Amino acid sequence: MSDNYDTAASRGLASCHVCCKLAPSAGHTCPRCGAALHLRTTNSLQITLALLITASILYIPANLYPIMITDTITGAEFSTILGGVVLLIKLGSVPVAAVIFIASVMVPLAKLAVMFYLVWSVENSDREDHRQRTKLYVAAEFIGKWSMVDVFVVAILVALVHLGGLLVIRPGIAAYSFAGVVLVTMVAAEYFDPRLMWDRLDNKNDSET
Repeated sequence: MSDNYDTAASRGLASCHVCCKLAPSAGHTCPRCGAALHLRTTNSLQITLALLITASILYIPANLYPIMITDTITGAEFSTILGGVVLLIKLGSVPVAAVIFIASVMVPLAKLAVMFYLVWSVENSDREDHRQRTKLYVAAEFIGKWSMVDVFVVAILVALVHLGGLLVIRPGIAAYSFAGVVLVTMVAAEYFDPRLMWDRLDNKNDSET
């Protein structure tokens, strides 16, 4: 059984995205700070979907190409994310390998899947699990930023390891791609307006009354 709540949007009120003042949306501008008023984030679903597709494309080279290149007197060694995880396991550093695998492989993939599902659910899902989906969105937004573990490690190594030309560590193309995945998914989560899920519930309740 659906809960029927009276919302600000149903009353023609919008929250200013700058100063958070609740004001009539018909005025189009915030009476306090003068910013433009919108009931919902403009083109939220379209922009979020475009960003998610971009992140999905970047995710492929982030895992296939080297994230770190080590130059030594014997030549260059290339390390991918998964290759580094396997190497750590062979060296006995299973906990470290698990952290890198979860943060650098599972978390970005899970966040992409969750965000794609949330975008799809706004227009297509009739399930009354809006609270659960809202919590899912909050969780995805929170954990996404912790995916930068590999990029931070490479950045620190590049800054610290430079032994007189004998050993030089350089970031590979995957480091840039992976950073792009994390940043783009963070922006996608910001553009997604979770209130759109509740609007569908409000419209359903209105049609039943």
